Amino acid sequence: MPRLKINQWPALPKTPRSIICIGAGGIMRDAHLPAYKKAGFQVHGIFDVDTNRAAALAKQYGIKHVFKSLKEATAVEGVVFDVAVPASAILEILPHLPKGAAVLIQKPLGENLKEAKAIRDMCHKRNFTAAVNFQMRYVPYVLAAKSLIEQGAIGDVHDMEVRLTVNTPWHMWSFFETIPRVEILYHSVHYLDLMRSFLGEPKGIYAKTVKHPKTQKLASSRSTLILDYGDTIRANIEANHGHEFGLTHQESYVKWEGTKGAIKAKIGLLLNYPKGEPDGFEYCLLTEGKKPKWKSVAIKGSWFPEAFIGSMSSLMCYLEGSSKVLPTHVDDAYKTMALVEAAHRSSDSGATAIPR
Repeated sequence: MPRLKINQWPALPKTPRSIICIGAGGIMRDAHLPAYKKAGFQVHGIFDVDTNRAAALAKQYGIKHVFKSLKEATAVEGVVFDVAVPASAILEILPHLPKGAAVLIQKPLGENLKEAKAIRDMCHKRNFTAAVNFQMRYVPYVLAAKSLIEQGAIGDVHDMEVRLTVNTPWHMWSFFETIPRVEILYHSVHYLDLMRSFLGEPKGIYAKTVKHPKTQKLASSRSTLILDYGDTIRANIEANHGHEFGLTHQESYVKWEGTKGAIKAKIGLLLNYPKGEPDGFEYCLLTEGKKPKWKSVAIKGSWFPEAFIGSMSSLMCYLEGSSKVLPTHVDDAYKTMALVEAAHRSSDSGATAIPR
């Protein structure tokens, strides 16, 4: 096999557009704006219903314009609108954007499939170039895995697994206690989207999502998801956010197995959250007559904030024509939301009864 090239960085636009940020919450503060600063993207202005919060972020990140109204923010031409508001508010924001606008919408695409369809249809009606911020596709270790797989290094992928055994501090996001869907819609949606990006469209899904005894106000915080890709591909997601027993047995990884090798990436961000632990990346290539040996590769950057560079870059590259595809186009994101809907329906329908 030729010498492998492991890419960890997304393609960047040759002519980046300025950005208008709609929303000044935690995800904008901790991920979007740090990513744009690192990439050298210019943020022209920011708007939030809480002007003081927007002003604070503008001061922190050197943003010149703090808009006092949504009308003022959306009057700027030739920019990309970065809409990072709660899922329930997306439909309130989009009608105010100018027709033909370029927009990156923070995931999830609404709180259910009905809202996702309405958002998608509105993007079509207003002729938006719209992408959804499913940024896990652009995490450095995911890009590294993709580059190995595209070079044929591990052969045909027949097994993909995401496993989380972590202790997520749900109290950091109080709004989760007020909504009917939590774990799959706001967290495992990333992994469903990731599996679609590697394996294509599944035939169906088996799912169960449940509460934790100590977080009863949450609709769910633990999930088991099995995607049906036929008789030779296994695709599983195991998410347990209630492992409160220290770091010793916490797990957080994505694993790909193929006919010629395997890849395992540690999702360090979710371990000891919000402090996090270092990411990890290993791969093993089968060689006839030799014992399997794993090789580690240093990973530069992480999910926050580097992956957010990729999701914005892909939209900008598509807008300028340097890329002919927009991987997280709103139409593609709708398919991920349909998979989320199917998972909830599977969970609600209950298990197959045991014959007596």
